Amino acid sequence: MNYIKYIKSRYNKGNIVERIIYINSIIFILTLFISVIQELYKIEINGILKWFALDHNFSILLSKPWTIISYGFLHADFIHLLLNLITLNFIGNLFIEYFTQKQLLTFYLLGTFFGGILYLLSHNYFPLFEGRSSILIGGSAGISAIFIGITTYIPTYQFKIRFIGFVKLWYLAAIWIGLDILALSGSNAGGHFAHLGGALFGFIYVSRGTTKESNILNIILSVFKTKKRPFRKVYKSPKKSVKKETNTSLTQQQIDVILDKISKSGYDALTQSEKEFLFKQGKK
Repeated sequence: MNYIKYIKSRYNKGNIVERIIYINSIIFILTLFISVIQELYKIEINGILKWFALDHNFSILLSKPWTIISYGFLHADFIHLLLNLITLNFIGNLFIEYFTQKQLLTFYLLGTFFGGILYLLSHNYFPLFEGRSSILIGGSAGISAIFIGITTYIPTYQFKIRFIGFVKLWYLAAIWIGLDILALSGSNAGGHFAHLGGALFGFIYVSRGTTKESNILNIILSVFKTKKRPFRKVYKSPKKSVKKETNTSLTQQQIDVILDKISKSGYDALTQSEKEFLFKQGKK
């Protein structure tokens, strides 16, 4: 019980990166526990994968629409989970140094969403997948969105890697994307299409956004909009402003004449009207 309280305390105190790591880990342990129970007692359990993994069939998605997001919190095995969470830990904590924690969660969720969309499109419209059936699980699409997003923002940022030295962030991102592209010819091509979908979202958001607080939905929509030529408004100065400017100019001329007269002949040389005019101007 104390261990559960400790985990709960760490979760509440942790940042968004740590919370996503905890959620993924707990869900993995839960799925593992259900699998063990099913194997030991030889009973049929409608497991988590059946209800929360993303199926390649569009009709199944319509009956379980939450799977377009929930698949991003499931993992096939411990190595799959470990590699994803290690990457998320390093890249995620770098991400929140430049963006907000709320934005990181948005990147993870929308990266998962767009990764799922590209997975569905590839499975249903690419000849490569004809006759195949599969499900999609894993947080790699969301992590790819975070990875490529922060790389687009600070491409020359350098990591120090032991035995190698300093490596620019965009080199690592290029390797990350390159491996996914090479793996498109393999047995898990759908999963790698999902990774590329998440990466594409991360790139589009950061490259189209101008500030940290840019609205993500507006940026996505702006991709599909055509830019309009800016138009210039011409304003005419009102007559009152011209009159006021003219009066100010005449007043300044009168002051200059009076000051010039004082410099030559002294204050006593001024007429009574000139003295009154100068006195009124001094009170303004």
